[in-house]
Amino acid sequence: MGEAAPRRKLSPEEYLDLERASEARHEYAGGELFAMSGGTFEHSAIAANIGRLLGNALSERGCVALNSDMRIKIPAADRYVYPDGSVVCGRPEFEDERRDTLLNPVLVIEVLSDCEAYDRGDKFAHYQTVASIREVVLASQKAPRIEVFARQADGSWVLRVHGPGARAALSSVGCEIGVDDVYRGVLAATNL
Repeated sequence: MGEAAPRRKLSPEEYLDLERASEARHEYAGGELFAMSGGTFEHSAIAANIGRLLGNALSERGCVALNSDMRIKIPAADRYVYPDGSVVCGRPEFEDERRDTLLNPVLVIEVLSDCEAYDRGDKFAHYQTVASIREVVLASQKAPRIEVFARQADGSWVLRVHGPGARAALSSVGCEIGVDDVYRGVLAATNL
């Protein structure tokens, strides 16, 4: 048996052409595509609740909450990703006239799933390279727990963990969301 032919890496332009024509979504990392899998009920409901709460809180603040359909470019890592949610304030900047790849989110949201190690590790490290990102929110889908990583003036990141009954302050967008509101009706064991 011979050796497998090496896979040709895609350029960012080739990726965008394929992605825009595809019914499935893929993240892009250094020339390779990674299919996005579907999520659980809990994952979907938590992401939707956060998006709704942020949308309501931001309606008069010049910021827009976006769902997981908005692709974000991470130039320093040669990546394109789909967070579970994001927020842009002021004028959104896009990679091109298609307006489907955001360059300047101020906040990104990840609902932790089977890929939790990736979300906490490489993906979080890549988000840190995007100058516009001021906060990264990680929400558990197993327990009512919201982690907010906030960029400090010196470039370091501070973690604040919020549990049942708490309100997670999001300084990048000037609002807060209630943990109980995020998980209400989602996790049967929490009785929220």
